[in-house]
Amino acid sequence: MALSGSLAPALSVFEYNMVGYRRTWRGSVLSSFVLPVLFVIGFGLSVARIVDVGGRLGPVAYRDFIVPGIMASTALQVAFGESAYPVMSRFTWIRTYHAMVATPLRPGDIIAGDLMFMVFRLVSSSLVFLAIAVGFGSVHSWWALTVPLSCALTGLSLATPVVAYAAHVDNDGRFALLHRFVVLPMTLFAGVFFPVQKLPEVVRWLAYSSPLYHGVELTRAATLPGLAAGPLALLGHVLYLAAWAVGGFLLARVTYRRRLVG
Repeated sequence: MALSGSLAPALSVFEYNMVGYRRTWRGSVLSSFVLPVLFVIGFGLSVARIVDVGGRLGPVAYRDFIVPGIMASTALQVAFGESAYPVMSRFTWIRTYHAMVATPLRPGDIIAGDLMFMVFRLVSSSLVFLAIAVGFGSVHSWWALTVPLSCALTGLSLATPVVAYAAHVDNDGRFALLHRFVVLPMTLFAGVFFPVQKLPEVVRWLAYSSPLYHGVELTRAATLPGLAAGPLALLGHVLYLAAWAVGGFLLARVTYRRRLVG
């Protein structure tokens, strides 16, 4: 009872987000489901033929190689979309958070409720994508059932720092720069489309430092167990993503409190 009571404020914020999403979910279908599937079809029918003929990835079909990577990168994109503009708008444009904090809700409750909604978005979109990947024949292990959890953790590793940043800025132009110089380079160089080991050493270590690389490794290990590096390496990926998520959450508590309470 004490646990449910402590979660009740955050759950009310989650419910607020869900009520709004019931009216706007159609707008997320294209970015969350349609575009990633078109990406898989496009690469699977064109680039994959060239790569597979060359034998560059050994026994692994290129389509099977990129599908888990695209699942992880889609989670990153969904997390960015939910943690940037919507959060800033509730501080600056519609001031929803100021109305919430005038109730018994605390800044920590607001953050927790928003993050619950982001986890819902990440898990639901990854489940649909996983079902499509099964249809393509790109899933080769029952460990793939853990992919939604990996995608949720990958998304949170970006969402919590972005939420903290969104509580700090008043100009939405900052998010275009963040997407262009952080999110997009991560998508291109974190092992989604080709092995990171093929990169120059300096770029390779930048890729290793990005959360997406670790999310890609987790999803790829779950769908293609032959590429897994081992339990300790997988645990390291989980801990690295968790450190980003927890660190971002703690920073968000500071920025929310500073903005809402003073």
